[in-house]
Amino acid sequence: IPKMERLLLSSYVLPLLLLDLMNGGLMSQAWTVPDCTIADSSLLSNLSFYVPFCPLAPGLHTFASCSNVKDLTQTLRAVPWDIQALCLQGMVPILPAKEFARFPFLQLLRLQLGTLKITSEAFQGLNQLQYLSFEHHAPCCLSLLLPPDALEPLTFLSSLSFQGYCLNYSQNIQLPISLRHLALRHSCLRELQELQGLFSNLVPSFSPTASPRPWSPSLEVLDLSSNLQLNQAGVRALNGLQLHSLILDGTPLNALGLLGSGLLHLDFLSLVGTGMEKLPGKVSGYFELRALDVGRNRIQNIEDGDLSSCHSLECLSLQANSLKFLPIKFLNALPQLQRLNLSMNKLGPALVLPDGLVSTNLRVLDLSHNELCVLPYGAFSFVPQLEELWLSGNNISNISSESLEGLKWLKTLDLSWNKIKVLNPGWLFFLPALTSLNLLGTYLERISAKQLQGPQRLSHLQLGSLQTLDLYPPWSPALLSLEIWAESCIWFNIPSEEPFLLLENLTLQTSEVALLPYNASVHFPSLRHLTLRGISFLGFSSLRSQRSFPQFPVLEHLHFWSDYENTENLELFGMPNLRVLELGDMNFLYESRSTKLEMVLKEVPQLQVLALSHLNLGNLSKSNFRELDHLQLLLFNSEWALGLDSSLQELIPQMPPYVYFSDVTFTCQCESSWVGSWATQAPNTFVYGLEKSICMANASDYSKTPLLSFLSHHCAHDLEFQGFLASFTLVLLLTILTLLGCPKWPWLHHLRTLFHAWWWKLAGRGPRSQFRYDVFISYCEQDQDWVLEELVPALEKSPPAGEGLRLCLPERDFGVGQDRMDAMAASMENSRATLCVLSSRALESPWCHLELRLATYHLVARPGTASLLLLFLEPVDRRKLRSYHRLTRWLQKEDYFDLPQGKVEWDAFCEQLRKRLRKAKQDRDD
Repeated sequence: IPKMERLLLSSYVLPLLLLDLMNGGLMSQAWTVPDCTIADSSLLSNLSFYVPFCPLAPGLHTFASCSNVKDLTQTLRAVPWDIQALCLQGMVPILPAKEFARFPFLQLLRLQLGTLKITSEAFQGLNQLQYLSFEHHAPCCLSLLLPPDALEPLTFLSSLSFQGYCLNYSQNIQLPISLRHLALRHSCLRELQELQGLFSNLVPSFSPTASPRPWSPSLEVLDLSSNLQLNQAGVRALNGLQLHSLILDGTPLNALGLLGSGLLHLDFLSLVGTGMEKLPGKVSGYFELRALDVGRNRIQNIEDGDLSSCHSLECLSLQANSLKFLPIKFLNALPQLQRLNLSMNKLGPALVLPDGLVSTNLRVLDLSHNELCVLPYGAFSFVPQLEELWLSGNNISNISSESLEGLKWLKTLDLSWNKIKVLNPGWLFFLPALTSLNLLGTYLERISAKQLQGPQRLSHLQLGSLQTLDLYPPWSPALLSLEIWAESCIWFNIPSEEPFLLLENLTLQTSEVALLPYNASVHFPSLRHLTLRGISFLGFSSLRSQRSFPQFPVLEHLHFWSDYENTENLELFGMPNLRVLELGDMNFLYESRSTKLEMVLKEVPQLQVLALSHLNLGNLSKSNFRELDHLQLLLFNSEWALGLDSSLQELIPQMPPYVYFSDVTFTCQCESSWVGSWATQAPNTFVYGLEKSICMANASDYSKTPLLSFLSHHCAHDLEFQGFLASFTLVLLLTILTLLGCPKWPWLHHLRTLFHAWWWKLAGRGPRSQFRYDVFISYCEQDQDWVLEELVPALEKSPPAGEGLRLCLPERDFGVGQDRMDAMAASMENSRATLCVLSSRALESPWCHLELRLATYHLVARPGTASLLLLFLEPVDRRKLRSYHRLTRWLQKEDYFDLPQGKVEWDAFCEQLRKRLRKAKQDRDD
């Protein structure tokens, strides 16, 4: 192509490429992903109530949960690369090779993608993956094709789960030796023998070749629950496998079939919901089980013979088996038993526990939902080591100290949801070690300190009544957590002294909180978590002017849901450490709701999490959030006719990393037209929920117009303005590039050089790759000895002896027979910086004179990329530099050095010179 045609072609093509690059760069930075939720796991406790998430493993931080996935590649391209957990739900026919390679920190991957074919290298690059799950929650099983070597790249995989998938078409799958947990739930297994064909290295004896290293994984848990066709074990089906836990819940497999399966060891066996009618004592004795769960079966009677082989059991669950009584020698036959779950049986109305050894090791006993009405005297005298007693959901109406006699080590007592109306003084007298007491859902009307006397270390207390509840001090001095539920009102009877000095967690669910006497006040100097639900009037202080929150100097979490009334005086003074604030079900008055929110938030500038639910907020502006510089999460839930003022655009750089809109209806107004571009192009904020949000034009509009669709179709002035800017920019670039192609104007050479440097930097191909040397050193022949013996070693040797720079020396690096002037110009062009060693002799040298002029020329020809440093070996009269007029600016900037005389000064000089060269190198690389 002729030169002029090439110039014209570049004049039209380059602007188009530039605009495309700019648009692509903006889209690649967007965090908003359709049908995806992205957050930090530290925020889950504040988000899970409003937004659904997939289960996560402990210890993980950033995660993404995507639904309706159809194009897997497109979805993954928009997900941040540094996430640690990823959940995908949708319909994807095939999992291509290296699809997850761009997520090097991924540790958990959950796939709910329907009928799936997986390629051999689908998990290539997931070197940190620990949890992999394939899930399908429909009643039927789907086919899953997994190649034998698909899991080989997962060298750190610890847990592998298949739920709702049939692996009939997969054979000889190689399990990673790091695997500890394997689950096949809701699958199509018929017998345990099939596991050997599915996983060739699951059973050690089945490995085809011997190997000096462990060839099979050391499984700890094998979960085969809900395999409705699994009814046979098979002879030596698991021969040589050493398991800690085997879970066969919901399978028709006969437990006796496990005796010939070849299992070497087993600690825990779960047979929940298998339909068994007898306790599997032989199986327990054969494996010397330590834990056995046979809940939700049909074991109505237990005979002494069933327990003869269960002497090794430490944990036994007989939940929901319709048991009516226990054998007389029950506890004697289980001397190692520590945890016993008898909940949801029929042991009532009067509890009768069998006699046992006084030295029994039983620590936890669960008798919840057993239709118990009476606890006889000495009911627990045979379990003196008991630490936890659960009696929730029974019909107990009266409880005395004699019923709990002998439980001197009891720490947890749960009597919730019983028919207890009165607690006699001293009923806790025999429980000196009690730390946790639950009395929620009872018929109590009055709680006094006398009724809680006995325990000296009671730290967690839960009280509840279906009516009004009166509370009388003094409370336990060790009380750390207090939760109170009452239908109508909670009355605090407060003495002159402070009753809650050490309380850290307080939860109140009622309609009203009040104090007696009326001139009293209550303080919580140690409170960190406060939860208030349903409260319309808050009476922590009886003074009418102070009927709001008291001062909480160390409060960190406040969760407040009210009932639409009497919240106009809500203030949050005296909470300097508040980090999490949730407000819900409060009616912010129409005439002052925006101002009210601003007043509420202005006193809590340290907030990190703010969740606003059903507050009728109206129109929001920058004044509402201008003080919240530390906010990490902002959530709006169940808001009607919410408006986002255009002034909020000024806060975009300070927006929190996560903004969530859950079940929010917006007003249809073009004043919010900035929201669409912000949600899709915000580089530092993930915005959730806008793509599903709707807007309403007025109070009677129920058309359910999508918000983003309304903004793009009805707010056209913004689109026209953007089109004008794009057209103007394109025309301007075309004009400039056409002028730059004209060879008649010499001054355009410098502009062309500037544009060339800017273009390469914008395209990501800056001068970094063009430089061969770090520093070009100019010196005269008389100064050569000092340069080679002193300066070059200080700069060229490897750290720490030197700086490790690539130096260009004319006497050493110029080629034989090469034109010196051409070599000099090329070397300066290929060097990041030029260092001129100046002396009176150098200024008289014609070559140094030429090199110095070339260096100063590059300062103008390549501004922003050229760098020049001067080193004076001796005092030089500055008047001799007048001919080098461009050096004036560099001397004023002090980009020069004077050679010191002493050794100490020489070391400092070398260090200063290295720093200046490093700075010059960084400036030019950038």
